[in-house]
Amino acid sequence: MSQQDWMLMHRVAAGDEEAIGELYDRFGPLVYKVAWQFQPSQPEAEDAVQEIFVRLWQTADRFGPRRAKLVTWVMLIARRHLIDRLRRSSVRPTTTQFEGEIAGTDSATSPDSRPQEEERNARLMQRITELPELQRTVIERAYLQGYTLREVSEQLNAPLGTIKSALSRGLARLRERASGDWAV
Repeated sequence: MSQQDWMLMHRVAAGDEEAIGELYDRFGPLVYKVAWQFQPSQPEAEDAVQEIFVRLWQTADRFGPRRAKLVTWVMLIARRHLIDRLRRSSVRPTTTQFEGEIAGTDSATSPDSRPQEEERNARLMQRITELPELQRTVIERAYLQGYTLREVSEQLNAPLGTIKSALSRGLARLRERASGDWAV
């Protein structure tokens, strides 16, 4: 199997379009699934996948079946690229406004506004369930279950930077999709 993987990557390095198509058919859905968790929108996830496969093509000659399985190598390249994209992103949303919404610290809660607040909270919970799995899990554990990001990182066996990025992306996505929900 590893010899077949090496031959495939050798053909990819040589620019064999059929081999590149075979590599994409084999790993495209997996790479897309991971990219969708890292990116705020479907078009950005699709762009990331395309960039990842260009990077795979450019570095195909570095693949060695003795060092790693092909799937491991592909996912390592994908992960590195997605982290680089996150780091290049200059938009880092602040979480203070959203923290108040999650924690329910709205000090101006009157008896008349409680049904509206409950409805708004229900919509917020629905929006959270619509997030990609990693973003949803991080937000639920950090905000709703009270874990620190370091604890979430340990629970998910993921780097702290990945957890912070997932939180940031998830909060940005929630703000984007629910901006009208929070209007008083």
